[in-house]
Amino acid sequence: MPRLAPARVLIPVLAITAALAAWLALRPLPAPAVFPGLGGPAEASTVASAQRARWQDYTEGGEQALAILLTDPDSAWMGLAHGLKTIGLPFIITTDAQHALRHRVVMVYPTISGRVLDQAALQALAVLPRNGGTLIGFNVEGGGLEPVFGFEGLSHDRSRTELRFNTALPVSAEFSDPHERVIPINPRQRSANDMGVVAYTQPKLPALASYDNGAAAITHRPVGTGHAYAFGIDLGFFLLKGYNNREQGVTRHYANGFEPTLDVLLRLLRNIYRQGEPDAVTLATVPRGRKLSVVLTYDIDYTHSLANAAAYAEAARKAGVSGTHFVQTKYIRDWNDDAFLTPASAPNLQRIAGLGMEIGSHSVSHSRVFSQFPLGNGKERYPDYQPFVFDATTTRDGTILGELRVSRFLLGHLAGAGDPVSFRPGHLEYPFKLPQALEATGFRYSSSITANTALTHLPFRLAYDRDVSAQTGVYEFPITVEDELGARLGDRLPQALELAGKIERYGGLYVVLIHPNITGHKLEFQNRLIAGLKDRAWFGTLREFGGWWVARDAASLRVSSSDRQRRLQLTLPQALSDLALEVPAQWRLDREHAPAGITQSGNRVLLGGERSGRIDLQFTVAP
Repeated sequence: MPRLAPARVLIPVLAITAALAAWLALRPLPAPAVFPGLGGPAEASTVASAQRARWQDYTEGGEQALAILLTDPDSAWMGLAHGLKTIGLPFIITTDAQHALRHRVVMVYPTISGRVLDQAALQALAVLPRNGGTLIGFNVEGGGLEPVFGFEGLSHDRSRTELRFNTALPVSAEFSDPHERVIPINPRQRSANDMGVVAYTQPKLPALASYDNGAAAITHRPVGTGHAYAFGIDLGFFLLKGYNNREQGVTRHYANGFEPTLDVLLRLLRNIYRQGEPDAVTLATVPRGRKLSVVLTYDIDYTHSLANAAAYAEAARKAGVSGTHFVQTKYIRDWNDDAFLTPASAPNLQRIAGLGMEIGSHSVSHSRVFSQFPLGNGKERYPDYQPFVFDATTTRDGTILGELRVSRFLLGHLAGAGDPVSFRPGHLEYPFKLPQALEATGFRYSSSITANTALTHLPFRLAYDRDVSAQTGVYEFPITVEDELGARLGDRLPQALELAGKIERYGGLYVVLIHPNITGHKLEFQNRLIAGLKDRAWFGTLREFGGWWVARDAASLRVSSSDRQRRLQLTLPQALSDLALEVPAQWRLDREHAPAGITQSGNRVLLGGERSGRIDLQFTVAP
């Protein structure tokens, strides 16, 4: 058993360490590698102040959309809006109960009680299921609606750790994997940050989901052809915990595992919506109607990686796919490594870009304490910006804006492929101010956290300060598989393909992170993974998929009906290629009047090619 050093030994060691640190802090920094004639960026970057998200921006939509009756505008509704956008479910938000009740499926969020709704509104909501509609309530505290939802009371609890689904019900039957049937909601070790939940007492029917102690977490009561569901968790808040990388020990894996926690809850809402709305149309999550989106990414943060990356790019190009190369713009030799972005090595960037690969930023310093960097003044420029890494815990003169601005400037000039729009921090260090800093410096897409810690295998929009009230225009594409945890990457292909199979069941995203410090088994893994997935997956760069996703996020749809005829009006504010729609199984596309390139296969309608503006489609409902 090791012994502690005596105090008389520790004191001189600490003194020497402090003296060494002081000397290192005072010594001059080595000059950066010089790119003749390069200096910039010239323009300053300004981080916009936080603007509170407006629920009023989500008021437009057809009566077939899910209606969210918002009972507290200061709640975490933004997380719910981002999640519904991600899963492709059309919705509107209103604070007017009568407006909401024009829709067949109504969600009341974040609470139902006599304190937030008047008696007329409560009575009207109670009637909805009896008239064939679907009522979804969160935190149903009273208001006389307990009989509608089928329970007698509730209790508050902060100690629950899991949701366990009853898969005997139609809306939850698809949750076949153990990690779908049981999802974590709080860490097993109690903390002050645990999320409070509501348990519904004496439910009349078996619960749709229960907590780990058996108490009812989500209830379901059929009412004739209508339905009433009561949720005991604040889904908007829980979504933001994952999206903001604040899960704080909820996840079962850091990476390389299946963690569909948020996806299960969003799919459940989509299933409830489809159950209650006969004209439900949703947006598919993968381009071209494929089952899975795959983005191959490479972190180039080592002396030999830039040269090795060309072998990965050539192999991907030969297989007919592309990927994103996140390049550290390392022009200073420090504790981390030599300066490997030099005039001699820079042509490798153009070679990789010339093979159809995207060049993204992987920061300047690749510091292990990037999450602790100050924001900066937005005027950092090359070659004056000289962050220096002394060791794993000390980096001098680094700023968040400097890492973004300078790396983007250098890569934009040296790669010959335009300014980068995708970013990944070194060591996945994630400052709270990163989302708005990315937006201020021209980045649009982030791949900064793992899917497991985000609790989702789908993309999502980032919040300002990783908080609950303001949003940015930047989107996150979390990492699914990485190469440094566990066994050698080349030995993990069966597990990686099995994981892809689980995620593709609901059209998820599969981002692969490879460090090209070597070729060998890692390159072989890439080649075999492509061969194993190419027939059923969409492959592309983060820039390509990110552009598709953002345009999809802006899309809206509206359905109007007359007898057995349905008119679908799809509005695409941004150009969007190969979007798929999921329509009711009884709908039949009027092919004669449909624009060229639009086809139907089963309940999937594919809009081939690039489209924008308004698109009208006619359908007939089969008997």
